Amino acid sequence: MPDSYSFTDSSTSLADSHTLHVTEEENKENKVENLKNKDVSEVKEEHPSNAGNEEQGAEGADTPVIDIVVNNVVCTFNLRCHINLKRLAMEGSNVEYRREHGILNMKLRRPRVTSNITSSGKVTITGSTSEGEARVAARRVARRLQRLGFNVRFFHFKVVNVLATCSLPFGIKLNTFSNQYPQEASYEPELHPGVTFRIKDPKATLKIFSTGSITITAPCVDNIGSAVEHIYPLVSEYQMEKRVIPKKNLNVKKIEHSHHYHPHHGGVNGFHGDEDEDDELDEEEEEMYDSDDDSFDSDVSHD
Repeated sequence: MPDSYSFTDSSTSLADSHTLHVTEEENKENKVENLKNKDVSEVKEEHPSNAGNEEQGAEGADTPVIDIVVNNVVCTFNLRCHINLKRLAMEGSNVEYRREHGILNMKLRRPRVTSNITSSGKVTITGSTSEGEARVAARRVARRLQRLGFNVRFFHFKVVNVLATCSLPFGIKLNTFSNQYPQEASYEPELHPGVTFRIKDPKATLKIFSTGSITITAPCVDNIGSAVEHIYPLVSEYQMEKRVIPKKNLNVKKIEHSHHYHPHHGGVNGFHGDEDEDDELDEEEEEMYDSDDDSFDSDVSHD
């Protein structure tokens, strides 16, 4: 009985140990599967965001970036005093007095602008590329006049006109575009190659050309960007088809042009004449030289 008892104990202990080993292995396998499932779920969660980013990047790549260049800012201000233009022309520097127009031109180097001064004290400045630069130029002109002895004041500064240009990445069909917007657009190809498009809000005037270049005139810099944003969706509907020249035609043209001029070969200035005519002349000369007349040879004496 003790042997059987011990046997039963050993069998139960073996069974218990076996079950323990199995449960530990199952737990390990379950942990590994759980980790795998977590990794897969995290990857699945990351993929939609990456796809969204890729879609955003593709949308960003599709939307073009248009560079707007401000070429000229015109501003005016008042000095609130009488200016003796003759005295200013005699004492000032970098000035030009136009007596017939009653205007004196004064130029600055930094910033590079030109100011038109009248005897009433009104000053107009052109040539700056931003509103801040125009204001600095106006104050420098007023300071110069103050140093020459004029009792000036810097009063009523105002930006009156801004000229800017931009280029679109496509050509424009001007005829169809002007016909679609007859009230805002006017197109006279006999007088001007571009379409004049007027926008009321924001106030701006645009010159649109078939190459895609646009010239914008507006009373302030903010209206320039708003005008381009307004005109772009209207113009994009009338894009020109891009002309693609096949490479075969280009090679044929190059070969055709290459036959006309040979700088390293004979001929007058590298150009070949008619070879048949040259051959005929050579044959005629040989006939003359081979004839019975010996007058060509200097060794034959004539009696």
